[in-house]
Amino acid sequence: MQVLIIEDEMPAVQRLTRLLQKIDPFIEVVDRLDSVESSVSYLRSGPAPELIFVDIHLADGHSFDIFAQTSVSIPLIFTTAFDQYALKAFKMNSIDYLLKPIDEEELRQAITKFKRLHLAIKADMPARLEKLLEQMRTGGYKERLMIKRGQQLHYLKITDLAHCYAEGKLCYAVDRSGNRHLLEMNLARLEPQLPPQQFYRVNRQLLVNIESVRKVHTWLGGRLKLDLSPPSIADCTVSRERVQGFKTWLGE
Repeated sequence: MQVLIIEDEMPAVQRLTRLLQKIDPFIEVVDRLDSVESSVSYLRSGPAPELIFVDIHLADGHSFDIFAQTSVSIPLIFTTAFDQYALKAFKMNSIDYLLKPIDEEELRQAITKFKRLHLAIKADMPARLEKLLEQMRTGGYKERLMIKRGQQLHYLKITDLAHCYAEGKLCYAVDRSGNRHLLEMNLARLEPQLPPQQFYRVNRQLLVNIESVRKVHTWLGGRLKLDLSPPSIADCTVSRERVQGFKTWLGE
């Protein structure tokens, strides 16, 4: 996998490079740029990488200026010390937004997400990839889910979705009133179609809406335990490897 790093702080470049190589030794950093001007020039004429890691604040301006001057459909992962740009970032090609200092597990999850959404899909479903990239460019996510009631199909608005959970090979959506609905897809397919600032996958079984989280308790083994409204019959423990990401998502 070929990646480009746009970052004006050399210690941050070195740390990110070291973490990337630790996570996947086949990742190749093709270049490192430190300004809006050099990035625009590179993206207009240089070889296209598969993924770009980009800081918000650069030596000569904001990185958003780069994409205002160039037409880039390459997936982006933003890395920054500031959280106030997250919404603007997700309206672009961003597939993740990592706060500095970058956590290794969060970076690993971002790389996994990239591979799932872009490399695997690109191999055998180019039309689906193009649709997904278009959604990312416009900030578009699902507004409703198809649900099954007996032999009939209905829909559930995302604004009414409290949480989703897996039960064996089946996946259910629970609305704000506590009603359970059978979905036509699994959590792995559903997760990238929901706005990441609103929904978080706390473990393999459960995906929650931030508005459904009522209390968060410290738990055994460095994990967290959630009280949801409405309650869930699924395991409401935040798995240890997702705790830091959950805290960041929650607004710590």
